Amino acid sequence: MERIVIDVVSDVVCPWCYVGKARLELAIAEVQDEVGVDVNWRPYRLNPDYPPEGVDHKAALEKKLGGAERVAEGHKMLTQLGSEVGIKFDFDAVKISPNTLDAHRLIHWAMVEDREKQDRVVDALFKANFEEGRNVGDHAVLLDIAEACGLDRAVTASLLASDADSDLIVAEIKAAQDMGVSGVPFFIFDQQYAVSGAQTPDVIAGALRDIAKAKAEARAGMN
Repeated sequence: MERIVIDVVSDVVCPWCYVGKARLELAIAEVQDEVGVDVNWRPYRLNPDYPPEGVDHKAALEKKLGGAERVAEGHKMLTQLGSEVGIKFDFDAVKISPNTLDAHRLIHWAMVEDREKQDRVVDALFKANFEEGRNVGDHAVLLDIAEACGLDRAVTASLLASDADSDLIVAEIKAAQDMGVSGVPFFIFDQQYAVSGAQTPDVIAGALRDIAKAKAEARAGMN
């Protein structure tokens, strides 16, 4: 069985990234008997200029999208798409749009331990923000998530209180932008093939099968 590594560039306050994660998981489940898949979560900040304490979510979104009506239309569509993949979006509960630098630091520290913990942290951050209306820029919220996902609370608190790995996250985002990433989610397969946007499970599953087939053929050609 061929193995494929997918680097997913995303932000935890991006609703399309949440939908993209759920669709990716459905695709992986579909091909699990054919292709082995390892997923790494890579950082991106939709709003790098937001202050650490965040901004008023409703006002910022209406300004960005061009009014309350446009926001309502987007939320209606996302709520429908989310329900198809098991996401219970509660956009009314979201009060703060945070700067997500610290959330990405937490995702990075989880990955240092293992991919499974990283995936749990990413899931928990999405759920906290979009389904529970919790501020994922708040250190208390991040510490609760870290502890629930199996990270050491005291160690994480110490790291969050410092600037540990902030430069690393910023540099990784810049590298992604230099590579051409201007929107998320953005999926990179084996550091060679890229797919942009929250593609449907069948599209992702097809890409995984095609890449696995190409790898198998290339391997056979070398023998």
